Amino acid sequence: MKSEVRIMTKEEVYRIVIDPKDHRDVPLTFITDCPSYLMTKTGSWRTLRPIVDNEKCIKCGICWKFCPDVSIHVKDDGAEVDYEFCKGCGICAKECPVDAIIMEKEEDYV
Repeated sequence: MKSEVRIMTKEEVYRIVIDPKDHRDVPLTFITDCPSYLMTKTGSWRTLRPIVDNEKCIKCGICWKFCPDVSIHVKDDGAEVDYEFCKGCGICAKECPVDAIIMEKEEDYV
């Protein structure tokens, strides 16, 4: 996969770095676009599982922003957790401004 390099204007840098509108305003980086994630599936470590209520989800992207494993993706119908990588830390549930994410015991889903 070949990427094209483009130099951003000062206004674009300010908008993305200083004042992004939301998660869709932040470009992918080599960290989030790196294929090494295929070798580091850590979901088996989890004891608690985040459950998203997409009826409550306002698609703000705060869960995505704070997820240390980049295992949450915000789509048109709400947030989606990739359980192969989610370690169950609960940061997403803690940071959700509308309490659309709750943590439940993993053993209830095994």
